[in-house]
Amino acid sequence: MDFRVILLLILEGLFALFLLWRADTLRSGRSVILSVILIAAAFFIRAHFFYYKTWDYKDFLTKWVDFFRTNGGFKGLQYSVGNYNIPYLYFMALFSYSDIPDLYLIKLLSTFFDILLAYASMMLVRKCGKNAFPSVVCFFLVLFLPTVMLNSAVWGQCDSIFVSLALLGLELALPDPETGKRGHPVLSMDFIALSFGFKLQAVFIMPVWLILWVWKKYKWYLFGVFPITYLILIFPAVLLGRPIKDAVLLYADQANTVGDALNYTASSLTALMKGGGNTERISSILILCAFAAMAVLLIAGLLICRKGKMTSSVFLVLTVLMVMVIPFLLPHMHDRYFYTADVLTAVLFACCPAAFFIFGCMQFGSFLCYYGYIFERYFHLVGGVYLTNATGAIAVLCAILLCCALLFAVIGQGGFPAGFILRKRSAEHSA
Repeated sequence: MDFRVILLLILEGLFALFLLWRADTLRSGRSVILSVILIAAAFFIRAHFFYYKTWDYKDFLTKWVDFFRTNGGFKGLQYSVGNYNIPYLYFMALFSYSDIPDLYLIKLLSTFFDILLAYASMMLVRKCGKNAFPSVVCFFLVLFLPTVMLNSAVWGQCDSIFVSLALLGLELALPDPETGKRGHPVLSMDFIALSFGFKLQAVFIMPVWLILWVWKKYKWYLFGVFPITYLILIFPAVLLGRPIKDAVLLYADQANTVGDALNYTASSLTALMKGGGNTERISSILILCAFAAMAVLLIAGLLICRKGKMTSSVFLVLTVLMVMVIPFLLPHMHDRYFYTADVLTAVLFACCPAAFFIFGCMQFGSFLCYYGYIFERYFHLVGGVYLTNATGAIAVLCAILLCCALLFAVIGQGGFPAGFILRKRSAEHSA
């Protein structure tokens, strides 16, 4: 491997250590040594797979970098290339100036955001009233999650970018559990806009900002920050010649290229359907079901807010339900669309060990999809038994049902179930 790639990996590892120090978790020499060992292990595992080239890389990502290389780097942003939004293409254009293999640069970028993802997850645990230990556990749990490592180091995908930005937005919106001080609503809205700017799948988590509004975490007019931030994000490409209509409506154009298949190897409801029937009609029904489920969750959040029972714990469980239910019901879902749920169930588990089975079912269901794509075959058990994405869908359904049960328990007690709380803060019951 190029020594420059190794150097960049070391710098990213130091950045991870800096974030742990900034969060005041490195309080002793033992904690520093243990953190260094764990970070080094996480990066060693990732580096081991950096050489791997998936079909997505060979058919799309490297061709996008080559396009910018032959069209003047950033000047190439004036053209329509690829099916990712403009902010990610800024990085592709930047990589075209380097002689470091783009395969490594793409994976280094995703690995950098793996660190931010772990940090955002850790801070979310803090905002749910937990002390340093479970938050640090969450940091390393997310950093070592199989789907997180496979997504960045093997697949070379960018899901860690939009999810880390979304979780930072959530964390900034919630009150401080020690002082009760309000969050940072403008920055929160900035970050969810940045998340949406990188990936359309941010819509799976965006509805919870309506619950935040009802919960009075910010004023209604701050919704205006979202389009302003998004326009600023795509403005450099417009300055370089990209038609503004094309830049603004890129996601609308992508919607027409979603494809006809009800399922693209995702562990969603459609994985349980055995063909037949009118695909277009089934798709429409499932979309209505997904919107109905989202509406029910939003109304539930509104009612909980009105009754003064909304806490950071309740909000977290509602958010986890949202990011599991919506992609589970929607048609045309891809393998990686439960990535947000993968990470947030890890956050939930760090906050409440009683959520272990929710976390386990979600990880299992999502991992089967990654295994199927990367190895181009289903997971094989002894005796000729194969675990397909249909098996994964059953696991995700179990996680959803268990999460519903946990929600009722958390609402009833005003926090996570007794006996699993390591430390409870009075600010947990903030209105």
